[in-house]
Amino acid sequence: MRKPRGLRLALTSGGVVFAVTMALWAGASYSSDTSGDRASLQKKYQRPAEIPFPEGDTYSEAKSKLGKMLFFDPILSGSKSRSCATCHNPGLSWADGLPRAIGEKQAALPVRTPTILNVAWAEPLGWDGHFRTLEAVAFGPIGSPKNMNMPEPQLIQRLTAIPGYADAFHAAFGDGAITRQKIEFALATYERSIVSSEAPFDRWIKGDESAMSEPAKRGFDLFNGKANCASCHNSWAFTDGSFHDIGVAHGNDIGRGKLFPKSVKLRYAFKTPTLRDVARRAPYMHDGSVPTLNAVIDLYDRGGIDRPSRADEIKPLGLSANEKADLIAFLQTLTGQQEPVSEPPLPR
Repeated sequence: MRKPRGLRLALTSGGVVFAVTMALWAGASYSSDTSGDRASLQKKYQRPAEIPFPEGDTYSEAKSKLGKMLFFDPILSGSKSRSCATCHNPGLSWADGLPRAIGEKQAALPVRTPTILNVAWAEPLGWDGHFRTLEAVAFGPIGSPKNMNMPEPQLIQRLTAIPGYADAFHAAFGDGAITRQKIEFALATYERSIVSSEAPFDRWIKGDESAMSEPAKRGFDLFNGKANCASCHNSWAFTDGSFHDIGVAHGNDIGRGKLFPKSVKLRYAFKTPTLRDVARRAPYMHDGSVPTLNAVIDLYDRGGIDRPSRADEIKPLGLSANEKADLIAFLQTLTGQQEPVSEPPLPR
């Protein structure tokens, strides 16, 4: 795994400006000890001021600009009708709002489209974590006959035939032919710039007591205490980046267990999603099987399906109706203002 390396520069994504250098992500780990007051807990959720980029794919403006063009260009699909943004729609918090992703042939895919908010901090990727790096993701959907249905040689041929793309790749990478790796690097560079905007919770963390209601503050206490949500949804991005069986029905999909068939605990384990913008991203779970946040809270309150793979942290909670309402009030504070993202002019 490549070690994150920093650059300092100004970067705008969704109307929010961020400095890019070595991330403060590592300092945001969670402790299950909730005996401290809110102030001590708040420190664990402060947003990093920087976006990490790996040594092998450092940031450049030209590379990010090229990546954005590729991200929004339907030329990346076989029929030229679908782009990365078709499923990762900025107007839908970089997801698609569907229970299951839809491929080029309008057939439902096995899993729901995950948001790519804060994807710079999210490796490994995929609901089962089979993509080790962000760079490794791109040709999964692009090359899949059931998704974008675009063979690699044909895509490179298409891009090479367009003078505007030839110029953009030259600006980003210098002399040389367009290659799969250059496409992967450009897309990953742009995608790392997609960061959730400041939410009411962040203003509260910085000291604005009026940014959150009293029910939401009680919900924060529950989140870190009785409800035990923060055992997995920790740090400023509200995810541990790991994989757990939370006791939801999964049918024939055994999640990360496909990669580790001898592991009991990884059977039915799926990646912990970020809770940023969570109120805007229904339905929930890897397969979109839980329709609302209220239903999510009810699932955790029941403790899910009791089976050997179920995470040790998952157990019946005994939440009252008022406590559930407070948790929902808190989760709603994690949604930031949705800024419009302009689509770039595409080379032709």
